[in-house]
Amino acid sequence: MASDSHALTPQDHSPVAGLAHDERGGISNVVLGMLLFITSEVMFFAGLFAIYFTLKSTSPGLWEEQTAKLNITFAAVNTIVLVLSSFTCQAGVFAAERMQVHRTGSLFQFWKWGMVEWFFLTYAMGATFVAGQIYEYAQLVSEHVMLNSDSYGSVFYFTTGFHGLHVTGGLIAFLFVIGRAFAVKNFGHKEATSAIVVSYYWHFVDVVWIALFGVIYILR
Repeated sequence: MASDSHALTPQDHSPVAGLAHDERGGISNVVLGMLLFITSEVMFFAGLFAIYFTLKSTSPGLWEEQTAKLNITFAAVNTIVLVLSSFTCQAGVFAAERMQVHRTGSLFQFWKWGMVEWFFLTYAMGATFVAGQIYEYAQLVSEHVMLNSDSYGSVFYFTTGFHGLHVTGGLIAFLFVIGRAFAVKNFGHKEATSAIVVSYYWHFVDVVWIALFGVIYILR
């Protein structure tokens, strides 16, 4: 009896393995594109941090006056919401990897949720963060901290504002993945890979905000 000479790879054992790779075993173009994009965004935010620290070093008195107007407690709660959304996002990725699109139990049985339910929750938490940021802007404007008021106002709104735009972009991406899950008849490799790629971006956005929170609100 002839033996099969084909050696099984991890991709042969499970549909979950190798989602981030193409048919030849290399990294997929979608994942590679996202990683390159994230790399460019790291450089972009590094530039914003450099500008922030430069202006801070030249105007310590202004920084002391303006940072006293920040609501650290509110910002901390908003930060916790965003950080927790990374965990719900990853739970959605795990569901996508096992090809579970929708929940298999009641809405209150979160341990039986699928990718769609976890991503909807992640979207809600991200939207809450953006709404909280807008509320904080309104409060600061009432305290005369504005984009054109001084160097602190300019760099504060530029750094946090650009991050807010990135969060909004992530929210749009979640809607795209969720809509695609409803649109296709069979949820497969491509759809799961899309969910994974969006999660990479979302985790990056969360990490950037943790750094921003530490620099702007803690190291005042």
